[in-house]
Amino acid sequence: MADANQAFLDMFADPERVAAYAEGPPRYMPGYKAVQRMAGVLLAEQAPADAHVLVLGAGGGLELKALAQLQPAWRFTGVDPAGPMLDLARAALGADATRTVLVEGTIDAAPAGPFDAATCLLTLHFLPREERVRTLAEIRRRLRPGAPLVVAHASFPQDEPARGKWLARYAAYALASGANPAEVEQAHTAVGNSLTLLTPEDDEACLFEAGFGETEAFYAAFTWRGWIARC
Repeated sequence: MADANQAFLDMFADPERVAAYAEGPPRYMPGYKAVQRMAGVLLAEQAPADAHVLVLGAGGGLELKALAQLQPAWRFTGVDPAGPMLDLARAALGADATRTVLVEGTIDAAPAGPFDAATCLLTLHFLPREERVRTLAEIRRRLRPGAPLVVAHASFPQDEPARGKWLARYAAYALASGANPAEVEQAHTAVGNSLTLLTPEDDEACLFEAGFGETEAFYAAFTWRGWIARC
């Protein structure tokens, strides 16, 4: 992973940031909780009632908790490179932790499966393009034939002046949602300068390059996009 993206991972080792993590995503991502519900609905179209679901980028536990509440018979394997964020996930899951296995590491640390479905929310934008495609391919390799994957992350036009306009809207939405102005300014600068950002068209191309044969967009809001893909 590029050094620039490593700075974002380092944030998830900061105790203060970890403790306040649950407040962050809803302030920066329009419809954050709705995306989690939509992910559950989309996965349930094909996943069995007793599905085993791979959740990549599971730190914090918000996505795991939402899916667990939607599907009380599903089991989960959550993978994340940040140990403190996995500790937060355990606390967030409560009783649902009994049907969840948490693994510290990248996709390479995930069990071989096969899994009935997978999610990767607010994660892929931390990865350079080549590593993003490789990670998606490793997810696909762990899925049953025809199993669904739901992804959602930062993805918007990268040509100027459109790029700058959308980054400004990203910051404006966070401010309108009550985020701390100093943190918003820091996030605006960091996202613009450090993350590996792709256009929606290139993000969809990454899914195809990783071997997914069917892809549908299901979510678009400001600088965010979401897709469901199938093997």
